Amino acid sequence: MPKMKTKSGAKKRFTFTGSGKLKRKHAYKSHILTKKSKKRKRNLGYFAIVDKADDGNIRSMLGK
Repeated sequence: MPKMKTKSGAKKRFTFTGSGKLKRKHAYKSHILTKKSKKRKRNLGYFAIVDKADDGNIRSMLGK
């Protein structure tokens, strides 16, 4: 049986924390930043944990 391939898009977007949770970046931080407040831009810069509802799908994309 061949090896399972990981989805390269998911490989670039998600990483695992030390405890095994999935880490993701926030959206809406790439352009049209002039109208967004400093606080909003700062908070978008931090990482977030993937929601439980999406966790299984992303793990299967990563082959875990």
